Amino acid sequence: MRQTKDKGQMQIERRFTKAGQSAYAEIEFRKAISEIKNPDGSIVFRLADIDVPAQFSQVAADILAQKYFRKAGVPARLKKVEENSVPSWLWRSEADLAAMKDLPKEQHYGSETDARQVFDRLAGTWTYWGWKGNYFASEDDALAFRDELAYMLATQRVAPNSPQWFNTGLHWAYGIDGPGQGHFYVDPFTGKLVKSKSSYEHPQPHACFIQSVGDDLVNEGGIMDLWVREARLFKYGSGTGSNFSYLRGEGEKLSGGGKSSGLMSFLKIGDRAAGAIKSGGTTRRAAKMVVVDIDHPDIEDYINWKVKEEQKVAALVTGSKIVAKHLKAIMKACVNCTADNDACYDPKQNPALKREIKAAKQSQVPGKLRQARHPVRQAGLQGYRIQDL
Repeated sequence: MRQTKDKGQMQIERRFTKAGQSAYAEIEFRKAISEIKNPDGSIVFRLADIDVPAQFSQVAADILAQKYFRKAGVPARLKKVEENSVPSWLWRSEADLAAMKDLPKEQHYGSETDARQVFDRLAGTWTYWGWKGNYFASEDDALAFRDELAYMLATQRVAPNSPQWFNTGLHWAYGIDGPGQGHFYVDPFTGKLVKSKSSYEHPQPHACFIQSVGDDLVNEGGIMDLWVREARLFKYGSGTGSNFSYLRGEGEKLSGGGKSSGLMSFLKIGDRAAGAIKSGGTTRRAAKMVVVDIDHPDIEDYINWKVKEEQKVAALVTGSKIVAKHLKAIMKACVNCTADNDACYDPKQNPALKREIKAAKQSQVPGKLRQARHPVRQAGLQGYRIQDL
């Protein structure tokens, strides 16, 4: 890339592509399948017959298919939207409703299935914005810019951050849009900050945001307002971080006469909110950074927070395994019993059952779970096997 001396515009020298041919002309593509399975083999996600560059590993193909392919709203037929100030090859597209009339209704809109769709919407949109901003010295430079970027994306020479993959180009390539979500952008022509009226015409392609939070419950810039701002960012795949040191510590006085519930109570709300949001529209937890100054009254609780959460997880895993082990033993004692009627489920009449219940009690398995007549008898009567528990 070079800049002309007079206008500061870009001149793009081709390194990987040739003028007059597709950016993908010399790149081999292959068919692939991407799946996510549960431990029991059931399928959570499956996208078959997708096209990816042959050099992509299965991991790369999975990330593209599971995270970055647009899963809905991609029109089966497209038409160009004419703009006099833009070259025809750079016109944006939208759904061709007339052409889709011949298709079954369920086939009108769907998912991206070809990696070239993703590469084209990214490289094409960046070029479109560059053209609008008068960045290029000539049309040939703009075309070279688009082709070179498309080639480099396809050969993994470059890659943007996740929100770019999620959001960039959905309006330009497919006409996908919606009402504004509270975002602002700087108008490139006026230089002024403008509130966006559209979800994707001026998308949120930025990776991470640092936000402030004040010691106020509901007003602008306060604690609950922060959760709304974070949700807005998480929704489109971005991360966010804040320094929470301005929040009062637990037990500190409030102006209304009460006492603060403390920093940690609010941090837990934010953590649960972040975990509930599917970042970028995928099953991807929002990236959330929390900072607290070392001299904050609740700093020790904050430092120990992660430790305690890890201890909870360890306790849940260990406890679940112990309970499963003893319930299987109790079930086995009942199933292998040869007594009549309900005697097998009565520890007074079934010595093996009595022994296993005693062992479960020593391992501190909760009483309700130890009672053979409660879960085990019902499981046995319903035909469950020992290995099912």
